[in-house]
Amino acid sequence: MRLILSSVALLALAACDPPIPDSAAGVGFDNANLSPRAAAVPAPFTPAVPPAQTVSEETLATLEATRPGSTSAVSPSTNVQNGRVVVEASPSNPQPLQLENAGLSDENDFEAVGDRRSIEEDARRRAAIAGQYQVIAPTDLPQRENSGPNIVEYALQTDNPLGNRIYQRFGINAQARFERNCRAYPSPDQAQIDFLSRGGPEKDRQGLDPDGDGYACAWDPRPFRRARGG
Repeated sequence: MRLILSSVALLALAACDPPIPDSAAGVGFDNANLSPRAAAVPAPFTPAVPPAQTVSEETLATLEATRPGSTSAVSPSTNVQNGRVVVEASPSNPQPLQLENAGLSDENDFEAVGDRRSIEEDARRRAAIAGQYQVIAPTDLPQRENSGPNIVEYALQTDNPLGNRIYQRFGINAQARFERNCRAYPSPDQAQIDFLSRGGPEKDRQGLDPDGDGYACAWDPRPFRRARGG
């Protein structure tokens, strides 16, 4: 009897004890199986919806007219927003209208041309086109007008180098006169042309060739000689 009362007393004391707190609670572990617990459940994936394509009423009417079995009414996949017809992206939408390139010619297609005109008519057209051809006979090259001395011809006729005195020159302050008069020409070529037209290279009335080599204002004949290969 004493043993039974002792057992009942122990059970009563056990029932009154407070529960032992779970030291692992709140640190990412489940109390049932001590496995890592997800901190947050991710939101379900939602696929992106393609934006609506805005087309004009004329384009929509053309698409509806070209679709087999279509009517003039707006299809269920369209709606009107702010006075504009909006076509929702849908596999049931009609294919884009394919326009033929009207700029390409079919003149080389025998069957296409044969449906429009006969062989005889085509022969007349080709004969009419051939009659419009104009044959221009070749003519002689025009003669070069004499516009002054030819410095290219002069360069090829001479062979003395620059600074090699050939002609006698006399004058006072020849170098100063040379520099002053040469500045009046836009280029040495123009100076050489004027020099030859005024009696050069034998005469040098303007003092353009003080060293007597026959070349005015340091004009250089070597580029013309190199062009000929000499």
